[in-house]
Amino acid sequence: MCLAIPMKVVKIEGPSGIVELGGVKRNINLELLDGVRVGEYVIVHAGFAIQKIDDKEAEETIEILKEIAK
Repeated sequence: MCLAIPMKVVKIEGPSGIVELGGVKRNINLELLDGVRVGEYVIVHAGFAIQKIDDKEAEETIEILKEIAK
């Protein structure tokens, strides 16, 4: 099973970016997506941003993942 996580972009450095979720920051590759901006949510899988996601859907997904983790 593969799991992709919605994370917020906090910094962009060329083809890479830094994303954050729950205080955890990760360096990821942004080359698969065009026009990603700081403040947007992206779905992250295996170190790559694979899809943009709107704020509402990202927050709903994060809440579901928190419930599963309990």
